[in-house]
Parts: sequence; C-alpha cells; structure tokens
Amino acid sequence: MRDDPDVLVMSDGARVVARRPTKPEISALLANLQRGDVVIVERIVEEESGDWYMQVLMGEDNTFQLEYRDGAPTEHYQTRTVSREKVVAAVLGWVKGQCHVA
Repeated sequence: MRDDPDVLVMSDGARVVARRPTKPEISALLANLQRGDVVIVERIVEEESGDWYMQVLMGEDNTFQLEYRDGAPTEHYQTRTVSREKVVAAVLGWVKGQCHVA
C-alpha cells in the first residue's frame, strides 16, 4: 500500500467500484441508489486489525439504512433515514474522518 496511512475502497457489495474514490464519485453512486442497492466505503488501515467502513442500504420502503464500524465489533453503529442528502453528508463526513456530521 504505498505511502498512504490508509486507503479507501468503494464497492457495491459485489465488486469494487473505485479505489481512492473522490467526493464526486461517492456522491454520484449514492445519488443513483435504487431499492435493494448497497454502497460500502471501506478504510483499509495498514498494520491494524479491525474493520473500518460505512455502508448504505436502500430498503424496499425507500429508507436508507446507514451502518458504520470503527474497528471493533463493539464499535458498530446503525441508523435509518429517508433523506438521501443526509446519507451523502454522513458518508462524506465519515470519509473525512468526522464522526458527527451536521
């Protein structure tokens, strides 16, 4: 993994969509979510055990389920919203390392 301390990888649950995704790439994929679709943005942290990711699932009822994990299983959180704008803001905030997005 080059000189970067961590690397972001974005997938649709089945395949990698982008390595080191940009803000426009993340926003576009989230803007085009359809019922049943998932987007996962994972932070690969070199030389540390654990999982760091933000996952968004668009439900059949047009709600978005957001989950994020901050390393350990005890640091796994989730919420639901109907706002696509809040989903985009939350994922982009997480990518920038901000845990609480206004």
